[in-house]
Amino acid sequence: MDRETLGQRIRALRIRQGISQAQLAYPELSDSYISLIESDKRIPAPSVVDLLAGKLNCSATYLVSGVSEDVVDELRVTLDYAEIALRNGAPGEARARFSDVLASSDAVALPDMLRQARWGHALALEAAGELDAAVEELRSLADELPVDGDLAQWSRLHVALSRCLRERGELGEGVRVAEDALRRLIAAGADSTDAAVRLGAALLAAFVERGDLVRAGQLADQLVERAERVGGPGARLAAYREAAHVAEIRGDYEAGVALAERALLSAGEEEDPRVVARVRITYASLLLRARPAEAGQARDLLAKVRGEIGVGEAGEVLVATCLTELARAETALGRPNEAVALAEEALDLLGDTPRRATAWALTVLGEACVRLGRRNRAVEVLTRAAEHLERLESSREAARTWFDLAELLAETGADDTPRLDAYRRALTSAGI
Repeated sequence: MDRETLGQRIRALRIRQGISQAQLAYPELSDSYISLIESDKRIPAPSVVDLLAGKLNCSATYLVSGVSEDVVDELRVTLDYAEIALRNGAPGEARARFSDVLASSDAVALPDMLRQARWGHALALEAAGELDAAVEELRSLADELPVDGDLAQWSRLHVALSRCLRERGELGEGVRVAEDALRRLIAAGADSTDAAVRLGAALLAAFVERGDLVRAGQLADQLVERAERVGGPGARLAAYREAAHVAEIRGDYEAGVALAERALLSAGEEEDPRVVARVRITYASLLLRARPAEAGQARDLLAKVRGEIGVGEAGEVLVATCLTELARAETALGRPNEAVALAEEALDLLGDTPRRATAWALTVLGEACVRLGRRNRAVEVLTRAAEHLERLESSREAARTWFDLAELLAETGADDTPRLDAYRRALTSAGI
């Protein structure tokens, strides 16, 4: 059944209370204006709605939506509980409660609440590893949100959409989404905003994952400058973290450490512990590369992070990334057996879906197997890692992994054919 219109609700309440249009209008409005509102020929401004709600002894929410305050309060409690569950690492419970709100016929009349529930539901789907459903919901929300509306939400939506696309292996599409969103934001005159910095960080992450190092390097310097000029703590954290990854790829590990340290300093006001965990993992990873003598410090930091995060609250990818870096630290400390166990635990978490995190865990596992003299096993896992990276469009990392595999095959005295094939695929991945 169709809901009453705003005008119909005002008229019904006025008649029920036995007052005329002139009485309702006096002294701020005219009776003719009330007549136009009641016949749905005029849409009153929010201030007028508030005024009429006071005169009719009801809430403005009820006038606009037709939903009683009791029902609104009940939906709000459910929504708040869902968001708490999501923050506390219970994506299944969060998804169920967000679904309760989405299934409510009353929520349809509350567009802001409905949009908030859809956003939370998408994040809960992502946290539960249901990336296809998360992408579908995020695309739908992004299509409905105008660029000149809520800039912060525009940024959050497209950052999340790019992240989910990249996580399910669509690196090119992840780049396109972030790039297009940033371009439209700049065209709207919002280039010097916190939202633009966050979107820039998402685009930089997408460039890095796809292996587009030239564009990543150009954007990294611009992004840090913009973040320091206009970004809040969270935006600066994102910019520093992604710029640190670019420094790592360039081989400038000390610069990466410095940027990661700046990210950690910006994390003081960052509410999401998952974001802080990612930065600490990045910092430890760079320490391993820049200062091998401090591998023990990096290992202790990673162990602390691992003790503080679980799959429920952080998601399997973040936990697996921490385990993989722990494995790399153990290898650097001369404990390859421990490294193998940690890398295999990461792979168990990630499952069979090709992901960058899977490829990285396989690479670290292969290195540990080499240290243990398990060369056949090393060849097997490095081959899987390189094939994962090829499917994920990570050409630079695929080339490096194929090259490492070729060198390992040379050391094992394998037949020329697989070794030459690995070199060939390394060159192909590198675009040569």
